[in-house]
Amino acid sequence: MTDPAAGGPAPVRILVCDDHVVVRAGLLALLDSAPGIEVVGEAGTGEEALALAARLAPDVVLMDLQLGAGIDGVETTRRLTAGTGRVPHVLVLTTYDTDADITRAIEAGATGYLLKAERPEELFAAIHAAAQGRTALSGPVAGRVMANLRKPRPALTDREREILAQLATGLGNREIARALFISEATVKTHLRRIYDKLGVDTRAGAVAVAKEQRLLP
Repeated sequence: MTDPAAGGPAPVRILVCDDHVVVRAGLLALLDSAPGIEVVGEAGTGEEALALAARLAPDVVLMDLQLGAGIDGVETTRRLTAGTGRVPHVLVLTTYDTDADITRAIEAGATGYLLKAERPEELFAAIHAAAQGRTALSGPVAGRVMANLRKPRPALTDREREILAQLATGLGNREIARALFISEATVKTHLRRIYDKLGVDTRAGAVAVAKEQRLLP
């Protein structure tokens, strides 16, 4: 990107999306001091970010994950990156670093994932990298991503996968038993084995890990 008027590189055009007014104001002040970065808009909701992105055509959208009411940062990211023509790169900036959050954001199309504890210089560098389509990850996030890639997936049997899929739809043991033509006792036995293999002790935990590990159809 070049600036025809100045003959040098054009600044990276940024849209900031964060539902906390004070946090957003702090980011705007910080980015205002950054070389080669221009904030062109700010949004407090996902819906507002979508509307502004369509009108302002930013190079990068700095996206928080939790946006209060309305669609969250992941769904906003998915819609931003699923458009046709010139779409912005999305750089997630959040306090959340769980495997599930990281996986959902990256699968939604985020170019990078940074934690709010990063130093300003790291944030500036990540913004420039994202503008060029290069992946930018916080050190702890990169470590978690690599650990997950190296971690072997739990070996579930076909029947356990079937039960896990039914579990993900919200069915109880009795409904799962009817759907698969097995007894409730058999369902409970399989669930215990699934919990052991996934390292969880609740139904919700099993579904969350299954989604992270892409064990569901």
